[in-house]
Amino acid sequence: MEFLDPRAEPSLPVEAYALSIDLTRGSLTIGLLANGFPDSVAFLRRVEVALTAHLPHAGFHHFDKGDASSVVSDAMLDSIVSECRAVVAAYGH
Repeated sequence: MEFLDPRAEPSLPVEAYALSIDLTRGSLTIGLLANGFPDSVAFLRRVEVALTAHLPHAGFHHFDKGDASSVVSDAMLDSIVSECRAVVAAYGH
C-alpha cells in the first residue's frame, strides 16, 4: 500500500493565471452556477457572502442545473453569457 502526501512539492512548474476582467472597477455581475448535487445551492449562497465581502460592488445571479448528470442547457448558457461577466461553478455533496 502506498500513501501519498498531498502537501508534497509540485512536480511541474506553477503556471500563473491572469483574470481577463478587472474585478476592482465598475459594475460586475457574477453568475453562480449550482450543478444540482445536494447543497450546491446552499454552498454558492455562502460563496456569494464571501465574495461580497471582497467585491462590494458586485451583483450576483444564481443558476441551478437541477440535475448533476446533465449539461447546462443552451438557454441557461445563453442567459449566463448575456447577464454575467464571470461565473463560479460549484459542486455540492
